[in-house]
Amino acid sequence: MSDAAPLLDQLLEALRCLPGVGAKSAQRMAHHLLERDRAGGRRLASTLDAAMQRIGNCTRCRNFSEAGLCVLCASDRRDPQLLCVVESPADLAAVEQATGYRGLYFVLLGRLSPLDGLGPAELGLDLLQRRLAEGQVQELIVATNPTVEGEATAHYLAQLARVAGVPATRLAHGVPLGGELEYIDRGTLAHAFGGRQSLD
Repeated sequence: MSDAAPLLDQLLEALRCLPGVGAKSAQRMAHHLLERDRAGGRRLASTLDAAMQRIGNCTRCRNFSEAGLCVLCASDRRDPQLLCVVESPADLAAVEQATGYRGLYFVLLGRLSPLDGLGPAELGLDLLQRRLAEGQVQELIVATNPTVEGEATAHYLAQLARVAGVPATRLAHGVPLGGELEYIDRGTLAHAFGGRQSLD
């Protein structure tokens, strides 16, 4: 019986690595799994282990992918002349769900933030620069979040596009300042995406 307490403590601590999960939420989740859904807990553990081992990043757009190229980059139904830059895979999913966008993406996996050690190299901007230089992209759609860091990142991306001779556009107003794309309602995001403006 004495061995159960340390393992329970480990479970509670492990659950707290999730965003927004504090001590009480972790306790509620752990107790639910142990009391009512052990099969679900085993399935969660197995799937989580497999995902951590097998899901990496697409070599072209940096989105989550099990293969070298993600499903979107490998598709011949997407328009390679349109490239939308987002901060995270969650932002990509928000754009996909709320708009009729049929182009491709580039996922920064962050935004420029020197204090957090996130510079151009960490955001894969060398890869983006090479992609723009290929000459296939005819419009770079900047869909970074309207935060201070997101705006700084947008300006940096506009400079990269300008050097490559690619027109850059930014999502239109309607997305609230300081907001995060993944939390904005579909209608607002669709309106903002449809009314994007040139950064020049």
